[in-house]
Amino acid sequence: MDQFALVLNAGSSSLKFSVFRNPEPAWRVDVRGQIDGIGTSPRFIVTNADGRRAPTEILGENVRDVSAALEVLATWLSSRYGGARVVGVGHRVVHGGRRYTGPTIVTPQVLEHLRELIPLAPLHQPYNLAAIEAVAARLPGVPQVACFDTSFHRGASAVTEVIPLPRRLYRAGVQRYGFHGLSYEYIASTLPRLAPEIADRRVIVAHLGSGASLCALRNGRSVDSSLGFTALDGLPMGTRPGAVDPGVILYLFRTLGLSAPEVETMLYRESGLVGISGVSSDMRVLLESDEPSAKLAVDYFVYSVTKEIGALTAVLGGLDGLVFTAGIGENSPEIRRRICAASAWLGLEIDDAANRRGQTRISRDASGVSVWVVPTNEELMIARHTGALLGLVEARA
Repeated sequence: MDQFALVLNAGSSSLKFSVFRNPEPAWRVDVRGQIDGIGTSPRFIVTNADGRRAPTEILGENVRDVSAALEVLATWLSSRYGGARVVGVGHRVVHGGRRYTGPTIVTPQVLEHLRELIPLAPLHQPYNLAAIEAVAARLPGVPQVACFDTSFHRGASAVTEVIPLPRRLYRAGVQRYGFHGLSYEYIASTLPRLAPEIADRRVIVAHLGSGASLCALRNGRSVDSSLGFTALDGLPMGTRPGAVDPGVILYLFRTLGLSAPEVETMLYRESGLVGISGVSSDMRVLLESDEPSAKLAVDYFVYSVTKEIGALTAVLGGLDGLVFTAGIGENSPEIRRRICAASAWLGLEIDDAANRRGQTRISRDASGVSVWVVPTNEELMIARHTGALLGLVEARA
C-alpha cells in the first residue's frame, strides 16, 4: 500500500482512527483503533481488518491531549506503513451549523466558522477541531475534510427546523439541526442492498448508543429527527437528559442559584441514564443491576424511544420499516425486544430467536412493519466523502 486515507473521530478522552485503502471500486478499511484514556490512563488499541486485535499498549502519562495522542498515532503509522503517503484526512465534526450543508475541505476560514459553533456542541466540537489543528501542524501539506453530523438533515421542511422563539433568534442561528447524520446517511446508503423493500419507503432509524436519537427517513432522505439545536435534545442518553422543560433550566438558575458552567456540566455529564440511575451510563450495567433506580432508567429509556417512534410515525404518515443501529441498538436484544413490544400497535412483530441472534432482519414474515439490525459505519461514510471531495475515489459502497 503506497498511499492511504486516515479517518479521525476525536473526543475529550479518546482519538478513534481508521486507515482506508482506496483501490477501485471502493474504500476498504485496513486497520482501525483508538487511543483512549487520554489525560488519565492512555491506552493504544488496534484491530486489523480481519477483526484480530493486537495487544493493548499502555502509554505514558505524557499523552495528555489530542495533539499528544496524534503524535503517538503518527509514529505508529510511520512504523507500520513506512513510506506510504497520507493522501487525505477525514474528520467527524459534530456541528456544521447552517452554513455547511455537506462535507467541506478544511481551510483556515472554515476552521474559524466551526469554532463559532463550539457553544452548540461543547462536549464534541472543541476536540473535533483540536484534531484538525494537530494534523495541520503535523502534516501541513495533507488536505483535510470535515464531515458533519448535522448536514444529512439539511433540506428537510422548514417546519422541522423551527424553534418557537422570537424570529430574531432564528436569524442568529437558533434552529433545530439534528445530529448523528453520518450514521443515518450510512444506514440509508445500505438499505437498497440489505433491505430493498423499505429503502425508498417510510423508515425510522434508531441510533441508540451513549448518544441516542431517532431519524425518520422517506426515500432515504431525512424528514425529521429527535435531536434539535444541540445534542442535548430528544431521547435520554448515557449522560445527557434529552428533552427537558425549559422551565427546569430557569429553576436551576434562579431558584437553586447554579452557575452556567454548573448547569452545563449537569446537562452534558451528569444526567440521562447515569442521572436517573445513580449507577452507570452504560446500558449493559443497568440491565444487570438489581437497583430500582437502574430499572427505572432502563424503563424511561424504552418509554422515551417508544414515544418518539410514535411521533415520527405520525410525521411520516405511517411506517414500513424500523432499523436499530449503534452500540445499544446493535448489541442489546433485550432493549430491542422491549421497544418492539411497546410498539406492537404499529403492526410490527419480531422473531424472538432472530432478535437474540442479532440477525439482519428480526421481524416475522407476517409483520406489518419490518424490523432490522444494521451496524453503522460512520468511518466509512467519512472515507467516502473524503475520497469524493478530494477526487481520490468514487463515493460508492
